Amino acid sequence: MKSLIRIVLRNVLQLLFRVRVTGLDKNIDTSRLLIVANHESFLDGLLLGLFLPYDPVFVVHTGVTRSWFFRLVLSLADYLAVDPTSPMAIKKVIKLVDGGRPVVIFPEGRITVTGSLMKVYEGPAFVAAKTGATILPVRLDGPARSYFSRISGKYPRRLFPRVTISVLATTSIAMPEADTAKQRRRMAGEAMRRLMQKMLFESHPKQTLYSGLLDAMSIYGRNRRLVEDVKQIEYSYGDLLKMTLALGRLVAKHSGPGECVGILMPNMAATVCMMIGTSAQGRVPAMLNYKAGAGGMQDACTAAKIRTIFASRAFIEQAKLQDDVAALSGIAVLYLEDLRPTMGLGDKLWVMFGMLFPRLMEQNRDPESAAVVLFTSGSEGKPKGVVLSHRALLSNIAQIRSIIDFSSEDKVLNALPIFHSFGLTGGALLPIMTGMNLFLYPTPLHYRVIPEVAYDRNCSVLFGTSTFLANYAKFAHPYDFYRLRYVIAGAEKLSTAVRELWFEKFGLRIMEGYGATETAPVLAVNTPMAYRSGTVGQLLPCIEHRLIPVPGIDKGGMLHVRGPNVMSGYYRFDAPGQLQPPSSEAGEGWYETGDVVAIDNDGFVSIVGRVKRFAKVAGEMVSLEVVEKLAVQASPTAMHGASSQADGARGEAIVLFTTDAALTRDALSASAKTFGVPEIAVPRKILHVDALPLLGTGKTDYVALKKMAEAL
Repeated sequence: MKSLIRIVLRNVLQLLFRVRVTGLDKNIDTSRLLIVANHESFLDGLLLGLFLPYDPVFVVHTGVTRSWFFRLVLSLADYLAVDPTSPMAIKKVIKLVDGGRPVVIFPEGRITVTGSLMKVYEGPAFVAAKTGATILPVRLDGPARSYFSRISGKYPRRLFPRVTISVLATTSIAMPEADTAKQRRRMAGEAMRRLMQKMLFESHPKQTLYSGLLDAMSIYGRNRRLVEDVKQIEYSYGDLLKMTLALGRLVAKHSGPGECVGILMPNMAATVCMMIGTSAQGRVPAMLNYKAGAGGMQDACTAAKIRTIFASRAFIEQAKLQDDVAALSGIAVLYLEDLRPTMGLGDKLWVMFGMLFPRLMEQNRDPESAAVVLFTSGSEGKPKGVVLSHRALLSNIAQIRSIIDFSSEDKVLNALPIFHSFGLTGGALLPIMTGMNLFLYPTPLHYRVIPEVAYDRNCSVLFGTSTFLANYAKFAHPYDFYRLRYVIAGAEKLSTAVRELWFEKFGLRIMEGYGATETAPVLAVNTPMAYRSGTVGQLLPCIEHRLIPVPGIDKGGMLHVRGPNVMSGYYRFDAPGQLQPPSSEAGEGWYETGDVVAIDNDGFVSIVGRVKRFAKVAGEMVSLEVVEKLAVQASPTAMHGASSQADGARGEAIVLFTTDAALTRDALSASAKTFGVPEIAVPRKILHVDALPLLGTGKTDYVALKKMAEAL
């Protein structure tokens, strides 16, 4: 009778939820098999029991058995009810695993209320380590969108959403080596948390930005309004699709297949749509840094072999870029205001057809193809074109989502420029691809306005650099950021003074992260589940790393990384249009970050310094970032930047530029004693400046500082 009921239920669920199982291996050895899954709804156990061919025993919370409905469902399978607060619970589960039957357990314990991974308990991990069980990770996707989930708010509900069960490769957790059982349990729990995060990442679909947009639209609804910019218009997914199709068609009419075209546009919804639409039509959009000046933009166009730039005349005039654009040589600049009237009846019918059948309109469906070209800031020479594939961008978004519980309840305030990878991936693509609300602000430099925008628009997520966050805190009312859940800092080292100011004034803990344009960009970030002050967090799932020793630097090593979010390669000024794949001392496909880092036993990454930001003084390697740290300790409210100049007697000499006219060498020496830094790191030359030179991304312009130092 049970078998008949199971067959009927399986067929009913298959019909209603269109269940798809991927990666299933029926030949797995089921003795000592521990099946772990994320917990999205009350349907999860039923789905696993009916669609996995392993006849498992389910470990359930004793509270579940109080419901007659779940007792009825559980009567169709074998189960063990345990009380997580009981010391005997773990022993019962260990005995069950040792019995040889497959066991299903949900490491989160409770059903998610965020749609993302929640707290992972140590118990299941300790069971896996103690028994030496084979772990089979299973990702459930879809039940959270049903009415059997516990997610509230704007999260989309469907009567019968499509359900995907992704079965991943088996793995195991070895018993950690530690002095106490408590430490072993904690370390095993961390291993299980990382395994669950990796499972969420590896099960994400391989697709293009355009197909990702369509998937998000199908999940959250065509009429869901989510993006707003300075035009004060809220754009729905349908609006974004229409702009994507129209702007992609417009660019395609004035460029050739595979051509790299420049985009010179502000932080607006249309800019993001133009980028996605251009790549969908088989062209490669290159986001030009309009803060780089005519020379920087000309060099970028040379590197990527850009012959045509698409821009907005209104933006060019408002940003006072007329002279820079006029100085560009050998490049056609086409204005959208002039091109819009050229959209004929055939083009409009094409867009209308695309609104009805959007998946038929994509010419490029290869996730490995170039999605965008971004340019390095040129802080170390000529700008390089960083070619990022659809795979790299969407992998980075999936990696971020696997460790942070962003949801459709959140609203992102992004003032970082879209031509910068932090602003593009984190500030624009992440919200659009995941159903978060987004407010795009045109510049991060309006320090008084942005806190007011955060307050007025009820923003809950803010991305920024240390410099920008310092200025926002300076001018903000203590209540302006009352709705913020996450403040994420990147692109430059987070100042301790800024971290403390935000905590004292707003009660917010800044999550510092780390990355590079070449890695799309995030490599590591602190999260509520894994936070350590003074570090940039743990590396994201599926990122391999190697530390190569650097002569003269004892702590840490040069960080080399490889992973799905690493760039396809460079376009260089001296080899225009020729893709140079990533390669480093670690091997082909590896990217050398240029940063010296240290990684502790728990996987937290600390930035020691950028290798090019070391000075060799009297034969000793001195970190210029340490010099700046001394200055911040001595004068927390001022801005400081360290550089070096040639010195015949000592090899190199350190020069400190500061906005504090009263800063003395004695104060720096006192800071050095506090931190235990050798006297050789205390600069002999201290120069007062009204302001440090900054790049458009908010970073200190060290090329300009170097020139200033050498000119002394």
